[in-house]
Amino acid sequence: MLHYLKYSSNLRTAIPLLENLLAIDNHQWLISYQRSQYRELLGYVWWGGWHLLTFIIIPMLTIRYVLKQSVRDYGWQWGEVHKHWLGYCLLATPIVFFAILASFRDDFANHYPFYNLAHKSWLGLLLWECIYITQFIAVEFFFRGFIVNGLRPQFGSLSVAVMCLPYLMLHFPKLWLESTGAILFGFFLGILALKSRSIWGGVAVHVAIALAMDFAAMIQTKGLPEQWLR
Repeated sequence: MLHYLKYSSNLRTAIPLLENLLAIDNHQWLISYQRSQYRELLGYVWWGGWHLLTFIIIPMLTIRYVLKQSVRDYGWQWGEVHKHWLGYCLLATPIVFFAILASFRDDFANHYPFYNLAHKSWLGLLLWECIYITQFIAVEFFFRGFIVNGLRPQFGSLSVAVMCLPYLMLHFPKLWLESTGAILFGFFLGILALKSRSIWGGVAVHVAIALAMDFAAMIQTKGLPEQWLR
């Protein structure tokens, strides 16, 4: 469901349907959307919203009302992240370093950030990063929280290995280096999530890497924003 609904083209399709449902005349919402200077960013709000629904809200409702368990037991707690800070740092540091090196490649620098107008204003950049970080929280909870802990009664620690396959598939549309590294990255994050009983260390690692990639790519290409608003 997420794979098909997350694209902004579906937002363009959904707006007229909502207008008809709510009796909005003259396509007012659609026209406003098409004319908005933040149209691309609104598409990413749609993208992030579907991640939030499918990777956090639905799994949490499943845990609470179907499995009758606590969401905290699925990594939604700080747990013992502080005891494993070194492992998270060792995982994040080389990837951040290589991300900065990769920013000198045109294919990498032109790929990030996903929001093409992030360099236009600090507000647009900050809104984009908030959406991006929300997506990482959703991904971490679904894979390192819901899947790993949901399968642990049947597979034990092997639930981490089982989780890696769908996590790798999530990275197929991305650059080859990111896709091939996802399986080892996901595996080590899964181990740390089990040990710390928390997803938040993985979220921190993802955020650090993502910010490094976005800012390094912008510095190499279009530069950082020079104004607060467009």
